[in-house]
Amino acid sequence: MYKASVNQQVFSITSDDGAFQVNGQPLNWDLVKISDGRFHIQLDNKGYNAEVVAVEKETKSFQFKINGRLYKVGLKDKFDLLLEQMGMNGAVGSKINNVKAPMPGLIIDLRVKEGDPVKAGDPLLILEAMKMENIIKAAGDSVVKSVKVKKGESVEKNQVLIEF
Repeated sequence: MYKASVNQQVFSITSDDGAFQVNGQPLNWDLVKISDGRFHIQLDNKGYNAEVVAVEKETKSFQFKINGRLYKVGLKDKFDLLLEQMGMNGAVGSKINNVKAPMPGLIIDLRVKEGDPVKAGDPLLILEAMKMENIIKAAGDSVVKSVKVKKGESVEKNQVLIEF
């Protein structure tokens, strides 16, 4: 499931075996790539020329020009929606000083040590919770100040794992 906000309007998008639904309605469309960043879209027997104007991967925001009109799109995937549900969505765009356990679990692997530089999206550690391995990644570029846990250690929700 995805949530897309387009010029202040929010849409719920689901996909099942390659077929998309928008707000519960099937999306009957065809997309043809013309060149890098340029597409032709056929939707409900109407043609649209689309161009990708800007992509901001960190914030998952995009700008498209469709038939000459500019559209700003923000995208949230199932992980963003889960973080939002857990009240942990305020991290984007702010300086992160530490990483906390999103849930109770067991540290099964540490991928960084004190002094390591990390970039946004780099794996920091693996937390096993409810028989699932969760890769905890860096939210932004930083340098590891200290690692507060050890491999094999049990942790509680909101416990500080790594400081930057």
